[in-house]
Amino acid sequence: MQVTLYHNPRCSKSRQALEILNNMSVNLTIVEYLKTPPSVLELKKIIMLLGGEARTLLRVKEDKYSELKLNNPSLTEEQLINAMHHYPILIERPIVITDKLAIIARPPEKILEILK
Repeated sequence: MQVTLYHNPRCSKSRQALEILNNMSVNLTIVEYLKTPPSVLELKKIIMLLGGEARTLLRVKEDKYSELKLNNPSLTEEQLINAMHHYPILIERPIVITDKLAIIARPPEKILEILK
């Protein structure tokens, strides 16, 4: 099975997710999204696979979230996605993606739910 992990090595949850995936028999692609931010199109695909909206992918406790006033309910999906593209620190992590699903692996053990 092909699995992509959007990973931040400085995040303990992301490191735990990577450890779980390394112990499974999956074909793993690791994307360090702070170094290689996802495109707007990739973000839209992740959001679609999550079955949510852009806000589900936002880290609301990041300083940049407040600085950009992203709590404004009148902001559109496009505006939120563009903010995440330009400031990838705003993207929740870790994100695990298969060909059919995506999850935010918090807690990291949620990975086991989609890789059964």
